[in-house]
Amino acid sequence: MPSSGHRLRDVEHHPLLTENDSYDSSSSSSSEADVADRVWFIRDGCGMICAVMTWLLVVYADFVVTFVMLLPSKDFWYSVVNGVLFNCLAVLALASHLRTMLTDPGAVPKGNATKEYMESLQLKPGEVIYKCPKCCCIKPERAHHCSICKRCIRKMDHHCPWVNNCVGEKNQRFFVLFTMYIALSSVHALILCGLQFVSCVRGQWTECSDFSPPVTVILLVFLCLESLLFFTFTAVMFGTQIHSICNDETGFCRC
Repeated sequence: MPSSGHRLRDVEHHPLLTENDSYDSSSSSSSEADVADRVWFIRDGCGMICAVMTWLLVVYADFVVTFVMLLPSKDFWYSVVNGVLFNCLAVLALASHLRTMLTDPGAVPKGNATKEYMESLQLKPGEVIYKCPKCCCIKPERAHHCSICKRCIRKMDHHCPWVNNCVGEKNQRFFVLFTMYIALSSVHALILCGLQFVSCVRGQWTECSDFSPPVTVILLVFLCLESLLFFTFTAVMFGTQIHSICNDETGFCRC
């Protein structure tokens, strides 16, 4: 968790709006209402590419597990149980990814630094509040401005390009579920790959898969590498998120 000194550096000390400021609150409130009616989606090129890559890698893993390892298996119940389990984890992971990406992470309304709003806060004498000069809003405690989302985010943990969104107050639970499901499905895929290699080595490579031996080896090796990388990344992220939640902390980084 950032120290208090680091926190003060993150918070930009700018004066609040005064009576002479010409900020149009009515236009801001109407624009905020329009934004609220639309689905939250960050139009960032890098983030959208990373999000699509995440989906493609999950679909690839599901293809290899289903069509290379399970369907050719002669053990019916082995194929059914592992197929249902892996596909459930994959669906849950993608659903959590969508919820993380399309959920407002806790954006502070733009342009709420008005005289009327400040009066409604009923501040105590000497109490200090801060204004973000980029989106002209009152910054709540532990809120940070994201240069990619172009908004101040409540309890912002980090901006993750793999979900094309910030992880904040309102979508952190979906991000935790996403990392958990990906980590579990990666472990499952690694176990299935190990069993498949053992089965192919003990028997005939031409009989353990409907694909040719070279293609089977390439597909399995790539899936092993993908699963190992995904498990390492998501397990670490899951652990740090659980630690932050248990200690009521937030990070401020970019994964």
